[in-house]
Amino acid sequence: MTEAGVYLGLYLILGTFAGLTAGLLGVGGGLIIVPALASLYLLQGISSDIIMHLALATSLATIVVTSLSSVRAHHHHQAVLWPVFWQLTPGILIGAWLGGWLAGQISTQWLKPVFGCFELSVAIYMLLDKPVSAHRNLPGKWVMGIAGSAIGSLSAIVGIGGGTLTVPFLNWNNIQLRQAIGTSAACGLPIAMAGALAYIMTGWQHADLPAYTLGYVHLPAFLGIIISSALFAPLGAKLTHNLPIKIIKKIFALFLLVVAIKLLLTEF
Repeated sequence: MTEAGVYLGLYLILGTFAGLTAGLLGVGGGLIIVPALASLYLLQGISSDIIMHLALATSLATIVVTSLSSVRAHHHHQAVLWPVFWQLTPGILIGAWLGGWLAGQISTQWLKPVFGCFELSVAIYMLLDKPVSAHRNLPGKWVMGIAGSAIGSLSAIVGIGGGTLTVPFLNWNNIQLRQAIGTSAACGLPIAMAGALAYIMTGWQHADLPAYTLGYVHLPAFLGIIISSALFAPLGAKLTHNLPIKIIKKIFALFLLVVAIKLLLTEF
């Protein structure tokens, strides 16, 4: 098997895990995709100056497809609150584009610790498993717009679909967990679309880009991941309604903890 074939196989395996995670926990899979792609790009000898940009941008691009597949499954279970989605979306679009644009201006040396620390904090939060108790009902449209902007911008900077931010926010505002997960999966679509577009624009014709890229989006990895993630996201969404989520979250949190520490200790 050629080297290209080996990497394609790895992208397919990565997409399988990302798709299951997206459907199961309402996240876009970026917490897995970004560090995995960064490691694979390092092995391929891609310039260290753009490794994180490629990983983040490609992650967001794959989440566009993963979200579509995941949302369809959650909608089937009536777990997507569409009015809430539409309230958050305008702010998400603005925030995600600005976040993607900002990340395009930052060096890999800064992006790596930013992502690593974010993933570490998510892992610790999930391990502590402190229940998010409802403090209030959903706020008005202006506050929802600001919340959407904050979720969108941070999600684009770290290359995720926003589930780790959207789910707790909705839960805090008296939305049941399964509906929060389903609505979060839907919100991942505008985050990914706006963020990926910003990365494409900021990375356009960068001197160090490898072959087959669209801005900072690496097309071979994108295609390999979406093929398998689109197939497995519905299965993850189905499992959400049948498996003990608390146990799965703890296993996933331990995995994230190891990945985050490894990424922070890896030099590139």
